[in-house]
Amino acid sequence: MKKGIHPESYRLVVFKDMSNGETFLTKSTVNTKDTIELDGKEYPVVKLEISSASHPFFTGKMKLVDTAGRVDKFRSRYAKHAEKNK
Repeated sequence: MKKGIHPESYRLVVFKDMSNGETFLTKSTVNTKDTIELDGKEYPVVKLEISSASHPFFTGKMKLVDTAGRVDKFRSRYAKHAEKNK
């Protein structure tokens, strides 16, 4: 790898999917104040609402559940209105 082409803050960071607790360790320059212990070491952590571990496209599950349940709540309300207008 060429010297001097990466930013100084390029380091190992944990990305945590808050919907299912899945964690990914990778290099990133993202700024974060939170930390997490993983495999006996402490890393900066970025909390995600959705990742490839919980997204319906990658999991094959049709139901999308976000932390507030907004998507499913909208779909249930829309289904009620669609039935009334038939």
